[in-house]
Amino acid sequence: MSSSATNPIVPGFAPDPSVALIDGVFFLVNSSFHVFPGLPIYASRNLTDWTHIGNAFNRQSQLSLQFSDTKIHPQADGTTMLATGGLFAPTIRYHIAIGTTYVICTNVVYPEDGGDDICQNFIVSTKDIWSDVWSDPVSFDFRGIDPSIFWDDDGKAYICGSAAPGPMTKIHLFEVDLSTGQKLSEEVKVWDGTGGIYPEGPHLYKQGQWYYLLISEGGTWKGHMITVARAENIWGPYEEHKDNPILTAKGTDAYVQCTGHCDIFRDQQSHWWGVCLGIRMRGEKCIMGRESFLLAGEWPEGRWPSLQHVTPEVRDRRLQLVVQGPPIMPRHDADLLYLRNADLAKHKLQGSTITLAASRADISQWSEPVTFIGKRQRSLSGVSTVTMEVPQQATSFKAGLVHYKDEHRYARMFFDSEACEFVFELVNKAKSIARSERRKAGNVDLNVRFKVTYTEQELNFAYTLGGEEVSLGPVDTAELSGSDFVGPIIGIQLVSDDSSCEVVFHDLHVE
Repeated sequence: MSSSATNPIVPGFAPDPSVALIDGVFFLVNSSFHVFPGLPIYASRNLTDWTHIGNAFNRQSQLSLQFSDTKIHPQADGTTMLATGGLFAPTIRYHIAIGTTYVICTNVVYPEDGGDDICQNFIVSTKDIWSDVWSDPVSFDFRGIDPSIFWDDDGKAYICGSAAPGPMTKIHLFEVDLSTGQKLSEEVKVWDGTGGIYPEGPHLYKQGQWYYLLISEGGTWKGHMITVARAENIWGPYEEHKDNPILTAKGTDAYVQCTGHCDIFRDQQSHWWGVCLGIRMRGEKCIMGRESFLLAGEWPEGRWPSLQHVTPEVRDRRLQLVVQGPPIMPRHDADLLYLRNADLAKHKLQGSTITLAASRADISQWSEPVTFIGKRQRSLSGVSTVTMEVPQQATSFKAGLVHYKDEHRYARMFFDSEACEFVFELVNKAKSIARSERRKAGNVDLNVRFKVTYTEQELNFAYTLGGEEVSLGPVDTAELSGSDFVGPIIGIQLVSDDSSCEVVFHDLHVE
């Protein structure tokens, strides 16, 4: 094995990572916000190669994403923050004595009446993480986000989390019965953080006689940082580390910015590592959003933890010591994504063929289900393609290929049957961007191939009909970049007022 690893270890839409070591395999979970299935689970034997093996939220009956829309928040510096509801900042933990894996998370609901956000906190669990069979959620009472589980030496279970509302949230702690969600103690504020906005993403660890509380502060953009405090009693008082923050890219010209929301863990050799989110950023261009990065750490007993800066490559001889094993195979179709509470009956999969039944609602809104299926963009530079059978029917429809972040930001290319045209659209409501381009289709008695080619700088759309390729666009990636929670998804969609309209697609390929 090499003594280096390529960062990000999970590229694309992969924020807020958390890791657990289970029977010699590392498992990582991410936030998923507005997509189903959610809470993706990745597995690795070597910390370098990560495979998508399932999703902890994989049945629509587990919870609802109906009100996981995206809010546009203007910032003081003239930019905007786009905050998407849904599944925030999960933590994965394994209880070796009972052989159970837990994922704890918050479903943030944005009420239709514009009232305060509703934080639906829950725990799901499994006895066999490879099975992809997870329990129904066990709810617990906590008005806040980013809960994390900690077991003390006496077997008692605790939850710490970021108590709402922001921006000056507080870190709270309480004892809990994980099987029922019942609180077994009062909820106690244990730390305010060091003064940065949005103290959140807490994780509690114990080393020797000390309890260590690791949190994120500064917001999840360029001020993001990791700070730590410790106490000899789990309830505090917590003493701040004099060298805080122990991780940040704030004020630097590093390529990987916004580093934060970190979880630290030990490998089989008791070496310390961290995973955190970060954003690959060149000027205003950061099309991939928040991704998962690996970093080496040190934590001598009785001392404070330290973490390396995040770089595009991790160089550490300890990677050679991580236990190897046979390759891990991905779970079939685990990476396919739908938006919010999709009508799954309108998406039929058979081998490499996908048949879509039309929705009346379009991706430009969130309140109604849409017909869309896609995958996370994983490559900074790549090509995604799909072939569409053009229906020979009188009904009007719009169908094609979409590069999607949320209802406010997307670029797409589709066939408009009523106008008999191919259409390109770019929309970013947060930046007041809206433009389109149309081309007459000519003979459409043939299959059409849609393609989007992307680099860090630009997206280029094209369609091929009858052997002729026609380009549309392009899109400067800065036009779809910005401060947000989510990442790019590339997929196919179908819109029509005729609910009986169906369109067949073949070989959806997303890099």
